[in-house]
Amino acid sequence: MKRGRAYPYETMVFEPEDSLTDEEVARGLKLVIRDGLATQAMVTLTGGIFLVAFALQLGASNTVIGLLASIPPLAELLQMPAVYVVDRVQKRRLVVVAASFAARLFWIPIILIPFFLSPEQGLFVLIASIALYASFSAISHCGWNSWMRDLIPRDQLGAFFSRRLTLSTALALVISLIAGLFIDSWNFVFPDLAAYGYSVLFFFGLIAGLFGILLLARTPEPRMAEDDDEDGLLAAIAKPFRDTNFKNLIIFLGSWNFAVNLAAPFFTVYMLQRIGLDISLVVILGVLSQVMNIVFYRSWGRVSDRFSNKSVLSVSGPLFMLTIFAWMFVMLPGIYALTYPLLILIHILMGISLAGVSLASGNISLKLAPQGQATSYLAASTFTNSVAAGIAPILGGLFVDFFAERELIWTLIWKDPVRELVFVTFNLQQWEFFFFFAFFLGLYSLHRLTAVQEEGEAKEEVVIDELIAGVRRDMRNFSPAGGLRDLVKFPFSTTRGRRRKKR
Repeated sequence: MKRGRAYPYETMVFEPEDSLTDEEVARGLKLVIRDGLATQAMVTLTGGIFLVAFALQLGASNTVIGLLASIPPLAELLQMPAVYVVDRVQKRRLVVVAASFAARLFWIPIILIPFFLSPEQGLFVLIASIALYASFSAISHCGWNSWMRDLIPRDQLGAFFSRRLTLSTALALVISLIAGLFIDSWNFVFPDLAAYGYSVLFFFGLIAGLFGILLLARTPEPRMAEDDDEDGLLAAIAKPFRDTNFKNLIIFLGSWNFAVNLAAPFFTVYMLQRIGLDISLVVILGVLSQVMNIVFYRSWGRVSDRFSNKSVLSVSGPLFMLTIFAWMFVMLPGIYALTYPLLILIHILMGISLAGVSLASGNISLKLAPQGQATSYLAASTFTNSVAAGIAPILGGLFVDFFAERELIWTLIWKDPVRELVFVTFNLQQWEFFFFFAFFLGLYSLHRLTAVQEEGEAKEEVVIDELIAGVRRDMRNFSPAGGLRDLVKFPFSTTRGRRRKKR
């Protein structure tokens, strides 16, 4: 019989366990979900729309916006040396908690920027702090990926992460709406102190992030499997590239991340500056996308568990590329009758597709990484993804001004004896050139997906039928009787703490 353990002592020494009981695994999964909620709260308040708007408030150029977007993925390159740290320490929880704590403290200087620094100085501190935050976070991610790979039962990966993502997205929806209304109200009351409002958001985001670290410190960790390969770090990193199937996966994920990150970092800038939307409207569109995430996460998770993650990507990937293609028609060249309907449709489809892409792209790496070698395999995948996702927005930021004074117009002209009609059917300016390039690069990456082999692959038609059936089942849950009971329980049944008695 397994000996009892005291939680405080276990938390202090971060000692991994040789084996975990079913109760310990269940307890760990609950803590991982709660940490996901806390981390999502921090990410929502400190990133995305609000970080871009804060940078623009400080006078950031397009190049700076691209640089800020490139820092986090490029920092993930530190996962490579972090593999050595994790393997040497053999205590992934210790590495994750220490690195996460150090990373999140770097939000303190960002919070203080409006109080003590000029806009020019503030931009420098913002870039430096984000770089340090992302660097320590990358070390944390290396240990976390390997830790979750061993903690979560393989046959539950899709269902677990879809549930975690659903709850996190629901929380992000509420927080982003409140934060957007807060910023608009703050700007109305203090029009000359707009930057201070973002400091308030960042402060609450920091508090949420520190709370998430406390939850991780209590999460049990199974002992790492021994790797008999003693050839060193470089050999361990090179091993995934000698695995043909995993190498094909790396090529797909790398090309996909390059295509997406060439355009995606500029969506917010495009709406704020090119279209001229208020930040509250941008937040509302983001919330609409998050609502669609919530609706479809569970269904995508069921599809990935029943068939494969590749099957999910084969449907959600093309759908996301379609949304990037649609951005080119939002302005022709100014606001017209279809601008706002297109923005709504784009955000709906983005929410649906990103639910599947974010779920399946993470799970497929976890699933195809061999037991006991997850750390090096996932680090190799992250290396390629980081380089691609880091270079793309830098290129976008550097060349966006080049295209500012260039334009590609495709028109249709109708002439008759009385009049001449000119119809603008295609108009590319500035960021829209990147949407155009990203679309075709995305098509290439989807072609590379066909070379990846995963057990349980299914045809796109079967996946779509299963997805639609799953969404219909989920919608029926909102009927008056059972549906309302489920709604009342969400998310309190997940967040309710309950200490189980150990054997």
